[in-house]
Amino acid sequence: MASKGLDQGALLLKKQLADLQRSSVDGFSAGLVDDNNLFVWEVLIVGPPDTLYEGGFFKAHLNFPKEFPLKPPKMKFISNIWHPNVYADGEVCISILHEPGEDKFGYEKASERWSPVHTVESVVLSVISMLSDPNPESAANIVAAKEVRDSPAEFKRHVRKCVRQSQDNL
Repeated sequence: MASKGLDQGALLLKKQLADLQRSSVDGFSAGLVDDNNLFVWEVLIVGPPDTLYEGGFFKAHLNFPKEFPLKPPKMKFISNIWHPNVYADGEVCISILHEPGEDKFGYEKASERWSPVHTVESVVLSVISMLSDPNPESAANIVAAKEVRDSPAEFKRHVRKCVRQSQDNL
């Protein structure tokens, strides 16, 4: 028998999926990777207008833990993407996806971290915002962060390559 928490998480994800299917949100689409698993989603993010990522179509997976919504999902780009806040393997590193509570390193406020009030929509919109405004001070990709600060033309070249690849992989 499934646990109560698992049931609540599944019900919440089912509702969020229905909401997103009923009324689309500009900038992304989302759905299940497998119709039999509410805990793994695929997201297609359209590169935000007036950014280096404009024109790109970036796929990512959201993997929800069995403890959802008490614990955050993990988001990982499966499209190649060059960004200071995305690890080389595609995993997104932003505050909203960090475990709830105080940051043991003192970098983030608890209010910036995961909260059960967040939705798939709020997570993806935060990632779109991250694409629009990279934070090289909290880098997951040190090389990309260094490029943002010291070699913006090189950073732009890397991003443009990812945008072209994303268009080819549709």
